[in-house]
Amino acid sequence: MDSGQLEASLKELDSVAALKPSTPGLQYLRGMVFYQQGKMVEAADAFARAVALNPNGVESIKMEGVSLYRQGKPALAIPLLERANALAPNTQIDPDYILALCYMDTHRYDDARRAFSVQYGFAADSAPAYLLAGRLSLRRDYLPIAEDSARKAIGLDANLPLAHLLLGEVMLAAGRYDEAVAAFGQEIDLNPLAGAAYERLGDAYIHRGDFSQASVALNKALLLEPSTTGPYILQGKVLLKQKNPEMARVYLERATKMDPMNYMAHSLLGQAYRALGRADDAARETEKAVQLQATDVPNSDHEKYR
Repeated sequence: MDSGQLEASLKELDSVAALKPSTPGLQYLRGMVFYQQGKMVEAADAFARAVALNPNGVESIKMEGVSLYRQGKPALAIPLLERANALAPNTQIDPDYILALCYMDTHRYDDARRAFSVQYGFAADSAPAYLLAGRLSLRRDYLPIAEDSARKAIGLDANLPLAHLLLGEVMLAAGRYDEAVAAFGQEIDLNPLAGAAYERLGDAYIHRGDFSQASVALNKALLLEPSTTGPYILQGKVLLKQKNPEMARVYLERATKMDPMNYMAHSLLGQAYRALGRADDAARETEKAVQLQATDVPNSDHEKYR
């Protein structure tokens, strides 16, 4: 198993199971093989067998819970992960994060916040705990919960770094662009060197159709975060809106070199080439964008720039 020969490992383990099915550790190892193969149903079954043989086997309990979570069964995973935490809260594979996600997926948001806060050592009802819970809620597109968490964080500490940024991102995702602009502005007032805030502000201005203001904000983001592709993509988008495909090409070519798997960068670059009369280049970039989008390749941290 350690050398990656999973089928051979499973064959050996099954041979042992046929002779001595109660061998200590046998079912746990079978579960780990199935887990590494992505066979979550078989993995959960093997871990459950291991738990039946050793009711206090923390790793088996934990991995059964994780396997159930990965099957999309958070309600079944919760008691196992809670039990693992109670038996040994500081073991190697910390279940707090997955347990928190299970709580979120079963709408137990306060429990989720408490579980997240344990990982980071925050007080469960503190401003940082609400900020963390809001950030992770936004990542899972739970916008009302993310907004509520962000506002509670700000209510507890109006000067908390990144809290207004989070609120702005929630407003941006919800299509409430004026509120997003206001929130990003508040973050910048607190932290004038927050490159991400200028980037998101530029995005909000684009959605409002304020392309000149968007360009100003994105230039500031580029100066502060020159290795981040987002501002280049957004600036290219602004320049296309302003009918300046040549300058858009410069920014978008840079973005595709920095992040070749970002389909939006390729799509916009194809538009720039088309506007410049470079039909072959436009077709190539458009085809690349379609291929990347069809295969659902992750777009780094810029999935939002579709």
